Amino acid sequence: MQFPSLSCGILIKRYKRFLADILLPNGEQITLHCPNTGAMTGCATTGDTVWFSTSDNPKRKYAHTWELTQTQAGDFICVNTQRANQLVQEALEKRWIAELAEYQTVLPEQKYGSENSRIDFLLKADNQPDCFVEVKSTTLLTENGLGMFPDAKTERGQKHLRELAAIAESGQQAVIFFAILHTGIQRFAVAKQIDPQYATLFEQAKNTGVKVLAYKAQIELVQGKPEAMNLQFSCEI
Repeated sequence: MQFPSLSCGILIKRYKRFLADILLPNGEQITLHCPNTGAMTGCATTGDTVWFSTSDNPKRKYAHTWELTQTQAGDFICVNTQRANQLVQEALEKRWIAELAEYQTVLPEQKYGSENSRIDFLLKADNQPDCFVEVKSTTLLTENGLGMFPDAKTERGQKHLRELAAIAESGQQAVIFFAILHTGIQRFAVAKQIDPQYATLFEQAKNTGVKVLAYKAQIELVQGKPEAMNLQFSCEI
């Protein structure tokens, strides 16, 4: 997945969830839109480098969008949660996800379930049951390379697990896919200490047959600037 042209600045602060102030190399201070409703723990530290895209849409109140954080430790984190689904869609269509490579058709944003949900991707193949894939953007790095989800209590995420479990019980395929968007993460676990109910539902979903996949994003740099991101390598769970 190619990034739009990116520029950078130094993070001053994130506030009101959807806004962030940064300092440009020329000394100008600007405000960015932050497309992430999560806690962003470890992704928004004052002094980190922020990579942002710029829209030419004159109707936008904030022309700039926060795409990536480059931490002072040198890790890259994709904080734009919309990129996770774009990344996974590309990987599914190019058959990079070995466990799902048999599916020829990839349908995004399909309605399903008894709780009025939308699945991120519905996969279809000849002579195979349909496969429902729910994507979770994962950016929380704790210690020793351990990444965790969620980074805050998520009732929406709990609903998705219930829906996936029902799909698996019906005889169709259900997958929860953790897109690891922090280059410092080497392995993955569910954050029981943050959302115990999510952890309980996660184990129940696995026991009903929901498959768990975690794949790690790689950031491609050109002269130190992020140009692309791909999702080809599985992460230890």
